[in-house]
Amino acid sequence: MSTEITAERLLSAADRADPERAAGLVFRAFLALSRTADSDRLLPLLARARQAHEASGSPRTEVIYRTLAGTAATRAGLAEGPEHLATAVRVYDENAFGDDPVLVECALTAVMTLMRPHEARRFAPLLATLDLAPADRARLLALIGVGDAWAGNLVRGQAELREAARLAAQCGSLDVLAEATSWLAKCDALRGDLDQAALHLDQARELAAQVGSAWVARHLPECTAALAFARGDEETWAGLLQLVVATDAGVTAGLQYEHRWELATHHALAGRPGSAADLLAGVEDPPPSWPGGSVLPAWRAWILDPHPATTTALTAALHLLTRPVEQLLAARIAWLLGVHHGRAGRRGDAARLLEQACAGYARIGAAGMLALVMRDLQALGTPPAVGAARSSSAAPTADFAGPTGGPTLTEAEARVATAIANGLSNREAAQRLFVSVKTVEFHLGNIFRKLGVRNRTELATRQARIR
Repeated sequence: MSTEITAERLLSAADRADPERAAGLVFRAFLALSRTADSDRLLPLLARARQAHEASGSPRTEVIYRTLAGTAATRAGLAEGPEHLATAVRVYDENAFGDDPVLVECALTAVMTLMRPHEARRFAPLLATLDLAPADRARLLALIGVGDAWAGNLVRGQAELREAARLAAQCGSLDVLAEATSWLAKCDALRGDLDQAALHLDQARELAAQVGSAWVARHLPECTAALAFARGDEETWAGLLQLVVATDAGVTAGLQYEHRWELATHHALAGRPGSAADLLAGVEDPPPSWPGGSVLPAWRAWILDPHPATTTALTAALHLLTRPVEQLLAARIAWLLGVHHGRAGRRGDAARLLEQACAGYARIGAAGMLALVMRDLQALGTPPAVGAARSSSAAPTADFAGPTGGPTLTEAEARVATAIANGLSNREAAQRLFVSVKTVEFHLGNIFRKLGVRNRTELATRQARIR
């Protein structure tokens, strides 16, 4: 059934209900529409929730009204959003509403919108005690899964998102399935499961189109960018980041600053300081309470002028990234700084920071990112050529350059090519590179086609001839 029809029926029932029941029905209508409707179409629901709360004045209706008001305000970029959401969580806790599925979902929605994903974990035990319809269980589990992944437990988050997607598919809840699958694609990319990430992205696109999901369509480019980065495809990644920044994607996850700073870093490392400065001009730093807010001013200064003082300041700011939601960013900043020191020939500082990045990614289960950092760490064994400029997602290795004017290998393909040419089996290469065997097989097909070789022996011969 169309989500719009579902919402209309819920709102029609709310017209005939008492204020307490009406508020719950309005929230369910919001849940039905929140993945398929634009923000402005949700505002009438807020007015209905406010009306029910004014008629009732109960803690229950206040949790619902405050959650809707805070979510709508946050999506619209209004300052009053966090206050409404914090009040919703406080009233929920004070009244021990953990036996009410509607209020549990209100509180869970509130903490996620407040960008406190580590708190999602406290709602997980309630799934075993609440009498939930399969679609409701899938929706709650998807929120908890993305909360766990966002808070730095990618292994558990990935598993929960898979289960949420399975439940949503089983009960035909395609809007929830689209959302869970899109989140799962990004989680897969960070975990290094690149073939699964690509598959889930395609599925999420198709599902979003089936239900007309404005919400999923909005953040799909962000998920695609994560996969391009994990593949080592810097050009595609940068292009997608431009789209993400232009559309302000990531706003509800607090990532719009991080995306912009990443793109500015890319331009600066590519020798385009003017483009980097233009991206950051007129954009104020977020408050320190924002995820990553304590490091963004120092990161900005380093992007604009990476001299020793700004490098030292950014390194010092790393120690301020202590919250669960900041673990990915902490590893990323250490990685950028390590590569910066490596380019300058400071191999000791480079090794220390790259090891710090490796430890950070290993801690949260980001095997895909870990494999990329390990490449830079291993490259410290060979001093860089004079004047060489390597970014954290450098161009493909010259060992396997294609014919002049022809296709070149991506960084991920070059790593696989090197491993296979050195005599590793597909399984051994997968273990060495922290990817799946299917990913190795996928890259090998592209490698053979691009380089014009027919088998592993010819690949090894080509490497030996070039060297």
